[in-house]
Amino acid sequence: MQLRLLTYNIHKAIGVDRKFDPQRTVEILRHHNADILLLQEVDRGVPRSGHVDLAAYLERKLEYGYRAVGMNVYLKKGQYGNATLSRFPIGRQHNIDLTNGGRIRRGAQHARIEMHNGKSQVCIDVFNVHLSLTARLRRVQVRHLLATSDLARLPAEAPCIVGGDMNDWRGELKRVFRTAGFQCATNRRSGSRWAIKTFPSFAPTSGLDKIFYRGPLSLRHVFHSRLKLARVASDHLPVICEFEAEDGTRR
Repeated sequence: MQLRLLTYNIHKAIGVDRKFDPQRTVEILRHHNADILLLQEVDRGVPRSGHVDLAAYLERKLEYGYRAVGMNVYLKKGQYGNATLSRFPIGRQHNIDLTNGGRIRRGAQHARIEMHNGKSQVCIDVFNVHLSLTARLRRVQVRHLLATSDLARLPAEAPCIVGGDMNDWRGELKRVFRTAGFQCATNRRSGSRWAIKTFPSFAPTSGLDKIFYRGPLSLRHVFHSRLKLARVASDHLPVICEFEAEDGTRR
């Protein structure tokens, strides 16, 4: 079964031109037509984004049908966090606090996606993360995530994806994920330390947005968005991965 997954820090739908324009985000996401969206910096009821519930707005405009939302940061008015949108039903969902001493609260949104194509079914656990700006805290946060019951209790042979804005400038997290059997889908080439460049969107120099995977998933293709609009709509570029998932994986 084929799966297209996209991760994107939408920057509250506020572009590098400082304009709030969620329709630009809609157009980018619609163009790439992913089955699962991992979105970070998603506002709900915040004045800077017109008090819009962005997760609900994007789900409605794009007609995904299913969403899981984890609000991590609570402001004087409104909140923001991670949102996972899916064309397939979401079973278990749980927001995991990954803050661990940082000034800004961080989290991982766990969603169990129940994929089906009429003939077979695949159950995939997806973790949508936004990590610290500090290297030491990022390593602590990933180790904490790997040790949570959400992830630690998953069989090693079960399909699992961890993706999002990892703020991993130097590609150091790959070693931490490798200890838990994960491969990096977003390397520029096999065995490379460096990831596909996504930040800043208008002239990317760093690969902050990453996707790791394990289990019966085969990586077919990975790329960042080359849309002109994506260079303006957020300070990050979306990354898109295409996988082949082994049919019949159930839990």
